[in-house]
Amino acid sequence: MDCIDLRSDTVTHPTDAMRDAMASAQVGDDVYGEDPTVLQLQELAAELTGKQAGLFVASGTMGNVVATLVHTGRGDEVICGSQSHLYLNEQGAMAALSGVQARPLREQPDGTLALNEIEDSIRIEDDHHPVTRLVAIENTHNLCGAVPLTAAYTHAVGELVRRQGIRLHLDGARLFNAAVSLNTSASDLAAPAHSVCICLSKGLSAPVGSVLCGSSDFIRAARRARKVLGGGMRQAGVLAAAGIVALTTMVEQLGKDHDNAKVLARMLSSVPGVVLDDNAATTNMVYFHLDDRIPHHVSEVSGALKKEGVLLDVVSNRGFRAVTHHGVSKEMVVSAVAVLSDVLERKNSC
Repeated sequence: MDCIDLRSDTVTHPTDAMRDAMASAQVGDDVYGEDPTVLQLQELAAELTGKQAGLFVASGTMGNVVATLVHTGRGDEVICGSQSHLYLNEQGAMAALSGVQARPLREQPDGTLALNEIEDSIRIEDDHHPVTRLVAIENTHNLCGAVPLTAAYTHAVGELVRRQGIRLHLDGARLFNAAVSLNTSASDLAAPAHSVCICLSKGLSAPVGSVLCGSSDFIRAARRARKVLGGGMRQAGVLAAAGIVALTTMVEQLGKDHDNAKVLARMLSSVPGVVLDDNAATTNMVYFHLDDRIPHHVSEVSGALKKEGVLLDVVSNRGFRAVTHHGVSKEMVVSAVAVLSDVLERKNSC
């Protein structure tokens, strides 16, 4: 039985064009800087994000870790969101690998960090305190409903950090989703950031990889940091070829995912026992939870859905995440909601 997999946009498969490009890719040793396909991908990513240079890395987590290593020193502090990927989902890499401490701030409902709270959290010069070196923001913000952060907000953060003499890193794992949703360019959204990491293997459907972009000096330092993390991938052009196809053919497809998420949210809102969370379907994610009319744990509901061929991401003891992507059509969305509605009806009647 074919599954309707709504757990994440990371489950996307490479397109036929990507597979063809991978099979015919020109390669060289990227650690020596000699892989022509990797070089082409890095130049393309830098151009699209408005930066001087790019660095192909194995994952978004690696990109964020590399950026933190370059921007900070041991004992420094990073201001970030308490629900951010950088803080919650990277195994404490800021402390474990960079030797820096996080200063998490609670996100606003729209995924932003309040500007006055950022400014108030920047340490004064005091021998007792760590030194604030970096602010990190996430666009789109996954755990806030994949809400896109506007260019106006990011520019305001950029102005704040420049005034304070610190750095801004943008975790742009789904930056192109934000750009499509806001009808703007990725370069405008990333312009104020000293570094930005974009992911190729989520909605853009490439099988592997992210690209970290910034100034030429930043990327030179980032190459060293990537190496010590084990990120020298040698003939990586085979993977980079898929990334080039992703950036040149898949960005415009993201709008379809957003449209399907809106269909999903609209249909879910009419299912008894289902409550949409904030920011549902602002891009390609719909967070929702079960109300008190459903006395069953989400694991039971998830198990029943799986038997019917529908996969959802369980995020809490009452909550789910559903993510639309290139592998999910409108018809599949409609079918998934019908299955969920049937499962909940059966559960209620037991």
